[in-house]
Amino acid sequence: MKTEWDYTELAEAYLKRPDYAQEAIDRMLEVAGVKKGDNVCDVGAGAAHLTLKLAEYGLHVCAVEPNDAMRANGIRRTSDFKTVQWFEGVGEHTGMEEHKFDLVTFGSSFNVCNRQEALEEARRILKDRGWFACMWNHRDLDDPLQKEIEQILKKEIDGYDYGTRREDQTEIIDQSGLFGEVIYVEGTVLHEILAEDFIDGWKSHGTVQRQSRDKFDVINEEIRKVVEAKDKKYIKVPYTTRIWMAQVKA
Repeated sequence: MKTEWDYTELAEAYLKRPDYAQEAIDRMLEVAGVKKGDNVCDVGAGAAHLTLKLAEYGLHVCAVEPNDAMRANGIRRTSDFKTVQWFEGVGEHTGMEEHKFDLVTFGSSFNVCNRQEALEEARRILKDRGWFACMWNHRDLDDPLQKEIEQILKKEIDGYDYGTRREDQTEIIDQSGLFGEVIYVEGTVLHEILAEDFIDGWKSHGTVQRQSRDKFDVINEEIRKVVEAKDKKYIKVPYTTRIWMAQVKA
């Protein structure tokens, strides 16, 4: 399925990205009150970073992903879980049946949708009193390495903007009129990764790719130089998992 944001060329690099903080996922599931065997739809499931965590919790997961290459990686990574099914679809049109799910999640995907339409679709497929949740992993921009990388991005991309992925999602959820009070959850994760894999992981950043255009390769080479200058086989990268969630209005 073709979408405006095509992740085909980024699919392999996406495997190098960090998992979401377990404490944040645990808290989200606790707040939503879901239990083993409940139905969850993971929208924009990509390479299954969130799908795997939901499956490990014992949930039945319908993973919806528009990109063939990303979906193929997700299918491979979740092949041991009989409770995970994969489907082609987008956030605005999941293809799922009405009122089926206890929880609908968007892991690093809500920002690539028309958010109002995605909220309407989530409401359609959620059970009464079901829960919506969207989340991202945000790099700690106070970390020294991240500061250096930020300097590269701002130097090479005039007016570099994170877009909606770093915004507080409360207002857009409230404006939909479909959900109750927005609850914010966060947790931290220290991602230890091979330096080479961290460098490759930057090739998965669609926000950078779209804004840099013909400078994308240049930016990745500059990031390589910064990381290689640390002369470390492994590096530790701090992230904060940020989740906004809300329950369907009664």
